[in-house]
Amino acid sequence: MSQESLRIGVDLGGTKIEAIALDTSGAVLARRRVATPAHDYAEIVRAVAALVRDIELETDRRGTVGVGAPGSLSTRTGLVRGSNTQVVNGRPLDVDLSKALGRPVRVENDANCFALSEAVDGAGQGARVVFGVILGTGVGGGVVVEGKLVTGRNRIGGEWGHTPLPWMTSDEYPGVRCFCGHDGCVETFLSGAGLSRDHARRSGDSAGGEEIVRRADAGERAALDALEAYQDRLARALAMVIDILDPDAVVLGGGLSNIARIYQGLRERVARHAFTDALDTKILRNAHGDSGGVRGAAWLWRE
Repeated sequence: MSQESLRIGVDLGGTKIEAIALDTSGAVLARRRVATPAHDYAEIVRAVAALVRDIELETDRRGTVGVGAPGSLSTRTGLVRGSNTQVVNGRPLDVDLSKALGRPVRVENDANCFALSEAVDGAGQGARVVFGVILGTGVGGGVVVEGKLVTGRNRIGGEWGHTPLPWMTSDEYPGVRCFCGHDGCVETFLSGAGLSRDHARRSGDSAGGEEIVRRADAGERAALDALEAYQDRLARALAMVIDILDPDAVVLGGGLSNIARIYQGLRERVARHAFTDALDTKILRNAHGDSGGVRGAAWLWRE
């Protein structure tokens, strides 16, 4: 097997595990995916190892391996914490994968992997400081400075989803209880469930994000109002991040980032809340779509 440079990324999701192989230019050489054996930790480790070996056989190259997954590795124990694939929590995932593959494996939060992907060769390419945003089932983020992840002392860099929604109105305060134990987290407002909950409050019936967009396009008042409120909350939450980090670019990802309406006038809304007289930060839609996380996992060995 050739030793030519190959970067393999793995996205460990709740329903699927995807693996990708990139060359040094970022070109995709191979891609594979399998269903996640979500209730069996040992099977997850075996599935990841098998995907990597299959890709190496297909490309006839041996590669570095990076893995993106929900949650993060605890700085205290080295074990996974906060993953919604619960059998992974409390496990030394990086150690077990390294043993299974006979080489070092880097494991990083999936939102961090998305941010890295978009900073390296995505929408944020060329920007010195990039804040990558995930708007989906959960709300997360990642910080990349000069092409390198900034995970922080506690490995929670970019976790804006578990900060309070800023400048709450009387109708919003105190917000609903988040799984983290606090009320009014950004995630409870800007996740898919948060959008659906707000629409249900206005309309009296339940609908997912795609259905809410369809109803808004058809002129339903409750759907239009829910998306208007969502954009306003997103603008406030991003303004808070910009006040602290002041990135060159913010790149939006996750399923809700596909809603075209949220970009219309978003930058102007953010500018009204940010502590500046002239907002120069770019607010961008992602370039790699659902592939951002798996590509970022491959780039974990870029340096």
